[in-house]
Amino acid sequence: MRGVGLAMLAAAALSACAGPGGGAASTRADDAAFMALPPIAEPGAVAATEIAFARAAREQGQWTAFRDYAADDAILFVPGRVGAREWLRDRPNPPRAADWRPRELWTSCDGSIAVTEGGWQRWDGTRGWFTTVWKRQRDGSYRYVMNHGDTTTGRVRTGEALDAHVAQCPDRDWLPPASLNTVAPVEGDWFGGASDDGTLRWGGRVDPWGGRIVTVDVFDGEEFVRVLHQTVAPPGAGIAREQ
Repeated sequence: MRGVGLAMLAAAALSACAGPGGGAASTRADDAAFMALPPIAEPGAVAATEIAFARAAREQGQWTAFRDYAADDAILFVPGRVGAREWLRDRPNPPRAADWRPRELWTSCDGSIAVTEGGWQRWDGTRGWFTTVWKRQRDGSYRYVMNHGDTTTGRVRTGEALDAHVAQCPDRDWLPPASLNTVAPVEGDWFGGASDDGTLRWGGRVDPWGGRIVTVDVFDGEEFVRVLHQTVAPPGAGIAREQ
């Protein structure tokens, strides 16, 4: 995996936008050349989307923002798996939205899937952690396909710095392993997916009693590295939450 400086990415993007123009013909040629390029990772765009998502929750209402940023097939857990759009359809916003910030980000080499992880806090002081899986849409924007989290009694690490990681790009003749499409024979409600290039995979299961596991694996050029393994205890289990 490659670490990425988001500040450097943002500066480069601004510099490119400020470059000299070359007329309509030049613009069309540049657009055609851009469209012919293979898809790439965009950690800066993912981070900006996550931050805008949190800001929309504060300004427009928590569940309004969750509706607006959900992909058509997005899922949430309550604690069983539900379709986000259906569950959020008529849900009123809480008086005050939770405040959350991403602290780490992983993206596939082609940028089709990205994962953000961070901490949140409610107005009453309750704290917790979250993980969001983002999928790039046909228009280039990112919308979440999974969001989950839990409360915690431990310290929630926050701050201005965001650590970003990009999966290693595979050789042209590389294919995603067949194991991406296999499901272990364990009881529960399974979910998950993978990037178009197969360099980032995510998934997990909800147990019959409501607990769940979520994992994220990223390709490092030789093998998949598990970057997240999160468990959430069943409701009322009285078990300390792990991240």
